Amino acid sequence: MRVYAIGDIHGHRDKLETAHHFITADRKQTGDTEAPVVHIGDLVDRGPDSKGVLDFLIAGLDANAPWVVLMGNHDRMFLHFLADHDNHDPGLRADLHWIHPRLGGVTTLASYGISSADERPLADIHREVHDLVPQSHIGFLLDRLVLYWRMPGLFFAHAGIRPGVALSKQQEDDLLWIRGTFLDDKRDHGALVVHGHTPVKTATHYGNRVNIDTGAGYGEALTAVVIEDGQVWRLGAGGREEIARAGRS
Repeated sequence: MRVYAIGDIHGHRDKLETAHHFITADRKQTGDTEAPVVHIGDLVDRGPDSKGVLDFLIAGLDANAPWVVLMGNHDRMFLHFLADHDNHDPGLRADLHWIHPRLGGVTTLASYGISSADERPLADIHREVHDLVPQSHIGFLLDRLVLYWRMPGLFFAHAGIRPGVALSKQQEDDLLWIRGTFLDDKRDHGALVVHGHTPVKTATHYGNRVNIDTGAGYGEALTAVVIEDGQVWRLGAGGREEIARAGRS
């Protein structure tokens, strides 16, 4: 069993293409062209080319690439804004809006040619959004993203899971937003949980979970990994580098 995964992209098409280049190189070494690639979510916001990221992913799926694309909390905020500019995601602090500069919605809109979004009335921005965001992108966000993905021994979710709740009964808000309750839990979840959402300096294997968000949205690297039988390797220009479980040499 082999599966690839890519961390939070956050509008960096160039980093996404590099991650796929590393995966392609690993495929050549293994001869495996069918192993799935799971994109862990947060496709948009903060980086300069959210539109380009969605173009790239749509093109790959349309070409029948064995890709899975998860929804992240930032992707849901974008989708909610497309539906209603006054929508406030329940996972977001009450004093913040997706357009707030720290969240990155402004850069996502700029990638579609919508400028100064944080300085104009939301209703005006909303009208412009529906002129400039392709229907194919809206349809992709609505219909082709999944909340989680499973294979034997593995569970992929953007943020993580609610500990103590069966994997089949996880709630959307937890899958997209959870942090401390999940991150601090040391128990076996019944599968190795692969997630992003909370940036770490380097992809880390904690025994019951693997965090692959290495801060691409903050100017850091975008990580690609390959998982085989519970072992995890980081992919780079030099090939594979094993990610040992934290606390083990």
